[in-house]
Amino acid sequence: MTDTTSTTPDLPAAARDWLDRALTEAAAATPPGPGGALPVWERRFAEAGRRCGPRHAEAARVLLLRAARADTTALSRVYRHGSGAERRAVLEALPHLVGDDSAVPLVEDALRANDTALIAAALGPYAARHLDAHTWRHAVLKCLFTGVPVSAVHQLSDRARGDGELARMLADFAAERTAAGRTVPADLRQVLEYAAPTFGEES
Repeated sequence: MTDTTSTTPDLPAAARDWLDRALTEAAAATPPGPGGALPVWERRFAEAGRRCGPRHAEAARVLLLRAARADTTALSRVYRHGSGAERRAVLEALPHLVGDDSAVPLVEDALRANDTALIAAALGPYAARHLDAHTWRHAVLKCLFTGVPVSAVHQLSDRARGDGELARMLADFAAERTAAGRTVPADLRQVLEYAAPTFGEES
């Protein structure tokens, strides 16, 4: 059984009891057949905010997804019907549960949103491994445009290093902002230094 004491150390006793039972149910669950009833753990997933409180809900939901060994089909179903907080938990769980690119559509959906917390959650380790270069570059620009700190982008320096196309996109973005009399995000120079190390020397 998952050690919920180490993962959620200050969870109240009643909430911990509920979570322990929910994790046991999740671990014993089997995928629903065609037209079958949804597993109990999916209902528990939705209840986590009320049972564990907003501070612990995301961690509890990630634990439930991992205990249930949720596959891409289940993750997509939970994401599609979930609130913003529930969708963030799905995105946080992806690197623990999906080893291929089958869940990329969930990341792409989150990146189309205007919810900055959802965008940040989408750019974790799973996105770093599986987003193609074109989508990943536009995700970095989305961070700059929406004010999501680029520190949210997992492995930013590794993926951006020497990426001339990203450097061009960032320079164009900065030029457009300047021409419009708008502030250039402070994070942009940091990303440019990864993508085009000579930028700082030339400017």
